[in-house]
Amino acid sequence: MSLEPKDEHDHDAWMRERDLTAVESLYLSVLLWFDKRLRLVDYLEVLENLYYKVNLQMPKSHTEQYNLDNKFWYWYPLYALGSFSLIAYVVAAISGALLGFYYSPAAAAADGTATVAYNSITFIMTDLNLGLFLRSLHRWAAQVMVAAVFLHMLRVYFTGAYKEPRELNWIIGIILISLTMVFGYTGYLLPWDQLAYWAGTIGVNMSLSIPLIGEWVAQLLFGGFSLSQATLQRMYILHVFFLPFVVTGVIAVHIGIVWMQGIAEPH
Repeated sequence: MSLEPKDEHDHDAWMRERDLTAVESLYLSVLLWFDKRLRLVDYLEVLENLYYKVNLQMPKSHTEQYNLDNKFWYWYPLYALGSFSLIAYVVAAISGALLGFYYSPAAAAADGTATVAYNSITFIMTDLNLGLFLRSLHRWAAQVMVAAVFLHMLRVYFTGAYKEPRELNWIIGIILISLTMVFGYTGYLLPWDQLAYWAGTIGVNMSLSIPLIGEWVAQLLFGGFSLSQATLQRMYILHVFFLPFVVTGVIAVHIGIVWMQGIAEPH
């Protein structure tokens, strides 16, 4: 018998002592390989301790205080609006990414009557297989998201879910609904048709009406004091490259706080 102390970190010997299947052995071997190099278990323990410490600081919900059936609140229609808006956002993001393969953000006239951007939309609607369905799905998902987010904010306000300790998440929600409006406006201009032209003109005039910094805002957002290729390019960059990452990050924080604090029942 060996007098050397047993190595508590001898994972190979630990695995040999157990009757493991081939799948279990492969899974544990891969997990141990990554753990030796990235210390996954240590980080999981830190996250677990942080989770319990945070949840201990949260006040008990109504269902916890009075031993109510909390399943009722999760299935109550008004309490599904947040998840509903998230689903609409995912559908809009996926359909928008597919539309991006065929859309051209160019304001130059293609045939003397229509722009390249408008012709790309026409191609999607008329010639592309399932193009009409894809664009309609994107448009309806965006409209449903706006409506769901607005109703979600109303539900939070009238049920008092914005009160302590959830006031920070209420502010994040206000930021999200504002970003949703910007999302809708930038997408509204991308077809570069008559509706987009006049909506862009209104946006330029609203920017110019801001005291002191109006001209700077108009140049930053619209590329000048009148609509041009720079305007369409800015709307496209905001809609496709900037807003999706920002909104996704803010949504992740928003959902994370809800996960830590729990669903707020009506007061």
